[in-house]
Parts: sequence; C-alpha cells; structure tokens
Amino acid sequence: MKLRKIWQDVLRFLGNYFLSHVANVLCKTIRVTFVNKGAVDALESEGKNYVLAFWHGTMLLPWYCNRGKNIVALVSQSKDGELLARLLKRWKYDVVRGSSTRGGNVVLRMMIDYARNKRTIAITPDGPRGPIYKMKAGAVVTAQKSNVPLVLAGIGIRKKKILKSWDKFEIPALFSKTKVVYSDPIYFNGEMNYGQTSDMIAFCENKLNELQKEAGRFEQK
Repeated sequence: MKLRKIWQDVLRFLGNYFLSHVANVLCKTIRVTFVNKGAVDALESEGKNYVLAFWHGTMLLPWYCNRGKNIVALVSQSKDGELLARLLKRWKYDVVRGSSTRGGNVVLRMMIDYARNKRTIAITPDGPRGPIYKMKAGAVVTAQKSNVPLVLAGIGIRKKKILKSWDKFEIPALFSKTKVVYSDPIYFNGEMNYGQTSDMIAFCENKLNELQKEAGRFEQK
C-alpha cells in the first residue's frame, strides 16, 4: 500500500511537471493579436480590479496571457481541476477551488470578498460541467456585489485540436495565430433584483458569444 502511494505521488509529480513544461513551450510559440486590450490596460493602469470571464473550452490562452498578475482564479474541485490549479499556481495565480454546484455559496462569498479587496478575479462562467457557452451567475453576481466591472474575453485560434469533451476544449497548434477580443468594462447596478440579474446574465452570455465569434474571424491569406 505504501509503495502504491509512492508511485501515485511520482505520477502526479511527473504529470504536474510535464503539463507545465508543455503548456509553457506551446504558448510561447503562439502569435497573439489583442483587440480592445486598451480597455483592460486602462483599468489596470488606474489600479482598478475587475472580473474577467472567458469560456471554459478556450481557457488555455487567457490563463497564459494573464499569468504573473497575481489574479485570483476559480477552479473546480475535480481531478482535472487539480491539474489546472497546479499549473495556475506556477503561473502566479491565487487559486480558489469550488464551483456553483459544490460549495457554491461559500465560494461566491469568497470571490466577492477578494474583489472587494482589490483583487481581479478570473472565471470560466460555463464551467466546470456546462452546458457549453451558457453563462452561470457567478461572474455577474461577483462583479455586481463587489461593485467592480466585468470584462468578457472571446478567444479565437486559427489552427487547433478540439477535444471530444463537453466544453470542446481547444488546444492551439504550434505557432498558430490567435486572437483575444475584450469587451468594454460592464458595470452593474448594485441594487439589481433577481429578474434584472437574470437579464444581465443573459445579456453577458450573448455578448461573450458575440466576442467569441469575432475572435474566430481571421483574415484569409
């Protein structure tokens, strides 16, 4: 039993090391074009934090592009989430584990508290289990309750491998052209009722899907 545990620890260590190494090598080859990045740069230059949201299946590129900023990342408690959490810690994120289905209220309060204390939050709003491209409440409610803006990011990858997972996870090909399209900051009324909050979630979902389509448009050679 002890030998088995040692072997499992070795496999986890190797998986963690190689995932981080491969992700770094791959992402360094990617050619990224940013659209409307000035909206994010303006917030950061003014010392303002925000909530950043992007779809679960596109998350590799935005996680990489925002590394080293000491952002708080919301990551699921699944086994896949464990690998992601380790990678993000190597990329200097603070990681909070949880989801809307497991410890949702506690996690939401933590996100709001971080945001109120001047920390930027990154969320995949259709995670951890979908449905794909359907926004859950966490990103909007965190921004609204903490009185910070929400920024949405659509991610386009010209050459990629799409996995057969619920989120159609996208892995860029080496040296692929990619595009990150940011929304303008979205601000919320702190006194929104349930119906108004639901309407804003639907609005942000539609907006993020529009950004995703825009990001997927590349000029033909």
